[in-house]
Amino acid sequence: MKRDEVSSSALTSVGYDPAHAVLEIEFRSGDVYRYYAVPPSVHSALMHAPSLGTYFQRRIRDRYPTERL
Repeated sequence: MKRDEVSSSALTSVGYDPAHAVLEIEFRSGDVYRYYAVPPSVHSALMHAPSLGTYFQRRIRDRYPTERL
């Protein structure tokens, strides 16, 4: 999945597949995770959040099925 670099102290890049509702996040640690059944509105809100790391912690982490790549 193509990911776009983001300006964040916690995240390196974010990708989204709207056809399958899959969000892929690369963290500064180098770990990459996929989050499933993520609505497009959540991806959009993440990309426009003042703090991507805070939004991730509050709205994505532990809320969607997850796979570490």
